[in-house]
Amino acid sequence: MIGILASVAIIPIFTRPGPIKIRTTMVQRGLIRSVISTNGKLEPIQNFEAHSPAATTVKRLFVKEGDHVRQGQLLLQLDDADLRSQAARAQRLIKAAQAEQAELKTGGTHEETLTLEAQLIKARSARDTAKRNLEALRSLQQQGAASQGEVKQAENELQRAEADLNLLEQKKKDRYSQPEVERVMAEAAEAQAAYDAVEDALGKSNVRAPFDGIVYALPVKQGAFVQTGDLLLQEGDLSKMVVRTFVDEPDIGRLAIGQKIEVAWDALPSRIWNGTVSTVPSTVKLRSSRNVGEVTCTVDNHDLRLLPNVNVSVTIITAEDTGVLTVQRDAIRMDDTKPYVYQVVDGRLERRFVEISLQNLTQVEITSGLPENAVVALASAEVRPESRPLSDGARVHVVP
Repeated sequence: MIGILASVAIIPIFTRPGPIKIRTTMVQRGLIRSVISTNGKLEPIQNFEAHSPAATTVKRLFVKEGDHVRQGQLLLQLDDADLRSQAARAQRLIKAAQAEQAELKTGGTHEETLTLEAQLIKARSARDTAKRNLEALRSLQQQGAASQGEVKQAENELQRAEADLNLLEQKKKDRYSQPEVERVMAEAAEAQAAYDAVEDALGKSNVRAPFDGIVYALPVKQGAFVQTGDLLLQEGDLSKMVVRTFVDEPDIGRLAIGQKIEVAWDALPSRIWNGTVSTVPSTVKLRSSRNVGEVTCTVDNHDLRLLPNVNVSVTIITAEDTGVLTVQRDAIRMDDTKPYVYQVVDGRLERRFVEISLQNLTQVEITSGLPENAVVALASAEVRPESRPLSDGARVHVVP
């Protein structure tokens, strides 16, 4: 009897495994978007920056930051006394250069020209006299009244007179050498350039609004000293803002002009500004540690809530479908590159091959293979190490 009981005690008891605990989601009809999420920076649609043309002081300010200004309105005035002095010196240099240019055309100063003309008259007279003397001596030689030596001396006198005359005529014709001409012309150009630069600086010493807008930056104070190139003020038309968006290199191929853009700013978390892509990248640039392309769009800012130079979050909608069947992305599985899901039917899993289209980080569009409101498995909810994998026909229990 004891042996029989012992034998019964060691007979193993086999239990049927229970259903697999899973989480599920439902196939629903709605909106799906494919997006690029990134960052951007705001710029006024029309912008003007004034910089100091020279080292000087801010003589007077006529506006303050935030002021609305009209085109042509005087905004700021710099001390231009030193520039006016430079302009006067430049004018004197121009006049001196013009005088030298006139000398080039006339062959020298008025006094030099008169002196040279007198020398030419005298040289022509000496040549004519030497020529007549030579002719007279040659006639006398034929009559035996003049010697060969006297004729030779007269010929030499004529040659010297002609040489002196040729020298003076050449001097009149080519009064200045080519290097001298080039020097005069260079000095004239340099003087004009210096004057133009000073005139430009004088014009920039009185800063006027080039268009209607708002003075949104005024980093200087009245009486402050500024260096050449220092920023004086910034004015912009803030009724519309340009959003300069930075898209990482792998996403650039998904961009196209006209795509919708949504702009959000942390300072106003309840607001969304809408626009469309107006330009796509033409090159890739290094920005910090990212290789990015720049995308721009324009958004309406009639209430002036957006501010220049702030950083914003940007969502570019590269594709969008409405009224389509969608399912949670992690419900999709792959079998030899063909997608499928596990649909829950009467407490069991049934494999359903599906065709998909648009997808994003959280959703996938189902174009065929599943009906609306179908329940599909996401993943096992069992936490034990020997949790069972999902398979076709497996019994399941849905948990929250």
